[in-house]
Amino acid sequence: MSDTLITSDDKIWAAVAYLFLPLAPLCIFLMPEKRTRPFIRYHSIHALCTAFLLFFLGTPLLFFTFGLGIVVWLCIPYLAYTAYRGNYTKIPLLTNVIKEQMGLIYPSY
Repeated sequence: MSDTLITSDDKIWAAVAYLFLPLAPLCIFLMPEKRTRPFIRYHSIHALCTAFLLFFLGTPLLFFTFGLGIVVWLCIPYLAYTAYRGNYTKIPLLTNVIKEQMGLIYPSY
């Protein structure tokens, strides 16, 4: 990943990508000036994949475990908070799958 400065605008857009799933990440990909920023792109791809997983795994888990699946949904504010702080969040398993499938360039951990 290139050493670009993470601006406050980047942090806000990255947090918004998580808070307004799945609409915000899709809108970010339609804005050329946002999707070319590495920090925003990283988090919007993560947010979109997280939304997909929450819809297909989190919702059934919510019903079949009598509400225990809400814990999965509570991860979203945490991801938005870490993005707002300017950190690259590594989501277990998901980050590796995205990296392998989409060929994203990630910062070293």
